[in-house]
Amino acid sequence: MSHSCLKCLKLTMCVVNFLCFVCGIAVMGLGIYMMMTKFTSLTPTFAKLNMSNMLLICGIIITCVSFMGFLGALKENRCFLIMFFVLLLILMVVELVAACLLLLYGEHVNKWIEKDLKEGLAAAIKKTRENSTAPLSDWNLIQNGLHCCGVHNATEWGDLVPASCCSTNPCDKQDPKYKPKGCLDALSDLFEDHFVTAGISVIVLCIIEVLGMCFSMTLFCHISRSGLGYKL
Repeated sequence: MSHSCLKCLKLTMCVVNFLCFVCGIAVMGLGIYMMMTKFTSLTPTFAKLNMSNMLLICGIIITCVSFMGFLGALKENRCFLIMFFVLLLILMVVELVAACLLLLYGEHVNKWIEKDLKEGLAAAIKKTRENSTAPLSDWNLIQNGLHCCGVHNATEWGDLVPASCCSTNPCDKQDPKYKPKGCLDALSDLFEDHFVTAGISVIVLCIIEVLGMCFSMTLFCHISRSGLGYKL
């Protein structure tokens, strides 16, 4: 391989990994912001997983992987390049396994989401009864954003139907008209509408990861043949 091609390959890896590093920093920033901002839990599972921590962990993973790729390409360091290759391979396998499980067990996932939403709604109602000023930020957000109410309909809120369930703005307190669609159906419709887009995104991401692995291995082999070793 010519010196100019290797230089172009090295520059491409540096630029792409630098952009990924910036994206990782942005994800970490969002996770930290969510940690500082208090939200109620939409579902018990989200409360256990803690979305802010998940974003922070994802941001750390992205920044670490991209930093290894950037530094490995810039310094022509075989150790960083092989670590970059292995981490990308692990991430790609995890993504493919998760996508396959989602396709195979889609019905079970839908039932689990329904059960989790009902438990989250019951917890929100209980919290509101204990403290009438308690905010329902997550439920208000999803009900306003997806134009839905409750898991299946407004009756699940009992006598504590929030204003975000109203189909009119402002809400008519004398004769309120609630949104007919439940949030479970709205989420299912949203997933179906973006299923193709999500599939294409996963495929594109896997292609990028494969290219990253190919580039890193090409540089690794070139450095090994040239006898540059593990220079820093």
